[in-house]
Amino acid sequence: MTPFIAEIIGTMLLILLGGGVVANVVLNLTKGQNSGWIVITTGWALAVYVGVVVASPYSGAHLNPAVSISLAVAGIFPWQEVPSYILAQFIGAMIGASLVWAMYRKHFEATSDSGLKKAVFCTDPAIRDTGANFISETIGTFVLMFAVLYFTNATITDQETVIGLGSLGALPVALVVWAIGLSLGGTTGYAINPARDLGPRIVHAILPIKGKGTNDWSYAWIPVLGPIFGGTLAALLMLSLS
Repeated sequence: MTPFIAEIIGTMLLILLGGGVVANVVLNLTKGQNSGWIVITTGWALAVYVGVVVASPYSGAHLNPAVSISLAVAGIFPWQEVPSYILAQFIGAMIGASLVWAMYRKHFEATSDSGLKKAVFCTDPAIRDTGANFISETIGTFVLMFAVLYFTNATITDQETVIGLGSLGALPVALVVWAIGLSLGGTTGYAINPARDLGPRIVHAILPIKGKGTNDWSYAWIPVLGPIFGGTLAALLMLSLS
């Protein structure tokens, strides 16, 4: 598996399971309808875990343009590889969103609220305020990237040998995303990932979803630029402290 393919598949799994849990909670007549915010945040955290487990051995499992850019700013990832990673992430996000629609198509048809349909694909602020919404996405992604930049490997101290944790190595980032969702996600729905929001938003615009309403393009730049800004700040702070 090449890094490009790994980023496509990893991001596809992330959005399939993340968008899937939203669909299960908000759409009509599902088994999980109205099961709440805890279910959504837990589902997204586990979606991150699954995506990272699959992609990490081959690409490092960025699955997020803000991660790729931030790692490049920190000098950990080569800038020349950033465009191909971002392209793969958007392709994967769009495939994942399309699969969510295919799986829950009958439940989309059974749901009349256009806002709930759109919520399966992309984020929307609880209170619409451009500055506050941008700050929310910035802070959420700052926390994500600052934590990621300080992840450490397990070591055997007497031999100074670094050892891997296998698939369990994907657990820390899932826990960070879970914490962000529980604590900071109530304002904008914590996109913290440009591909996660914009890719599915484009799919929402394209798919023949009856009564889907608008795509809210006037808001779409916030979950793109906010995460990039927040991740970049985290990388710069890490560099200044090192």
